[in-house]
Amino acid sequence: MNAPTPPPTELAGHLNRLGLLVDMPAPADRPASAARASGEAEALWRAGAVPAPDLAEALAGLHRVQRMSFAEVAAARPRIEGLSRNFLREAFAYPFELDGAVAIAVADPTGEHLPAVRLALGGAPRLVIVSFEEIDLLFERATPDAAGHAAQGADAAAAADTVEALKDLARGAPVVRLVDQLMERAIDLGATDIHIETGRDELRVRLRVDGHLRTEQTAPRHLAAAVISRVKILANLDIAERRLPQDGRANVFIGRNEADLRVATMPTMYGETAVLRILLKDSRLLEFERIGLGGRDLAAFKSLLAEPHGIVIVTGPTGSGKTTTLATAMQVLNDPTRKIVTVEDPIEYQIPGVHQTQIKPSIGLTFATALRSFLRHDPDVIMVGEMRDAETAAVGAQAALTGHLVLTTLHTNSATDSVVRLADMGVESYLIASALRGVLGQRLVRRLCERCKREDAREAETARALAEERGFRIDPMARFFAAQGCAACGQTGYRGRVGVFEVMRVDDHVRSMIRENPDPTAMLAAARKGGLTTMLEDGVAKAGRGMTTISEVLRTTG
Repeated sequence: MNAPTPPPTELAGHLNRLGLLVDMPAPADRPASAARASGEAEALWRAGAVPAPDLAEALAGLHRVQRMSFAEVAAARPRIEGLSRNFLREAFAYPFELDGAVAIAVADPTGEHLPAVRLALGGAPRLVIVSFEEIDLLFERATPDAAGHAAQGADAAAAADTVEALKDLARGAPVVRLVDQLMERAIDLGATDIHIETGRDELRVRLRVDGHLRTEQTAPRHLAAAVISRVKILANLDIAERRLPQDGRANVFIGRNEADLRVATMPTMYGETAVLRILLKDSRLLEFERIGLGGRDLAAFKSLLAEPHGIVIVTGPTGSGKTTTLATAMQVLNDPTRKIVTVEDPIEYQIPGVHQTQIKPSIGLTFATALRSFLRHDPDVIMVGEMRDAETAAVGAQAALTGHLVLTTLHTNSATDSVVRLADMGVESYLIASALRGVLGQRLVRRLCERCKREDAREAETARALAEERGFRIDPMARFFAAQGCAACGQTGYRGRVGVFEVMRVDDHVRSMIRENPDPTAMLAAARKGGLTTMLEDGVAKAGRGMTTISEVLRTTG
């Protein structure tokens, strides 16, 4: 166990501004200082101003409370039975057994909800300090047996042959609790999708975390109809229709998080399956720095968004984060002086102040028809979810030439390939050259777990060999790491994802090449002379900063 230590000197500026005058006041002044700190520590952590471990050390020193490590608390038995996990997480309080008694691991001893937690536990539980980040990890490990609770008393599911019986069962407490806990668990792990799959012998739940599916839990098969029906009720779908696919959406609160759910159901051999796409309503998610876009690429992309008119394309395969990048761009452009309209399929991020339209091909509302109608609404910025056909591309190019900034996506492997893709769609080369302002290519790579990554000489050798082969430089101070695996990252060695990017500006040289012969290799060479760094180079640079591994970069960029 670690004794509390004074906070690092470099934190003094941040802590002083928040009233945490840890290295200034005399001991007699500490209670007043602590009172002013209530609630401010969390704001400091969420703003990213101070790393979570450093903040925990500072708070331990300020309040003279023991600082414990994540491993020490995780090894102890949790004592959260009968208590609301949502409330405990909001309070950043994790009850556990310590030396035969109940203790509470807290991130901030001045938290406003802490007295209520103490009252619920009874007595005077001992406090220890862990970081805000570690509280989240502790709750990830303390997974409730939701399926077991749902199975109790749910045998009536086998006889749920009528719609009314299904409704009653889907609204029952055990099934509601099971679905709620599945969504809470998905949020805890940072999952993007929940897959609820009916098999021959069981109901299987898988979560997509960092782009990879992992089995979360299984439940008795007779729960399948009730669980799928509960999901349908949330998304306002027809629970009586089990033969056809259905799509819907819902707005839900999961703990302290507000999220949009995109729900899709599909009939299979053994019953229905459902996939829930989770989109958190968190303005912090729509920041370029959070998705990994920075340095020269960020400056180049912002200069493209500052153009008064033209087409700006974001390109990459499915699941590479294109929609998030476009939503972030619209957030940057969104102000009262501009009218921004979008046509999407589906609408993934709802942005206040932006006029968003969902296409409906069944009634003739396609990308192209919506885009034509938008031009009569005097917009400044138009976002087209995807250029899928020649008609949409041609209308988008015309809109760009008539004074509108058009943002859109394409499915191509690189920034330069997008020019060839537009030409293959039938857009004339002179239109592409005149309208196109630039292309952002991107991929998502898994981020190394900060707790278990280890510096690795072999990664460094691979990176330098790759740089020599491809003809780019590596920072001499770069340090490369390998994935190890620990309890915090589920033994994968990775936790979270970050983007790797390349930005191609269409300058006069590239524009003339598009008119004459849009060859991707020649355009790439010209763009590199103009300052473009490829996704591979950006990925290697991020690996050199300890954010990811070379193998992960090669896996995603080829």
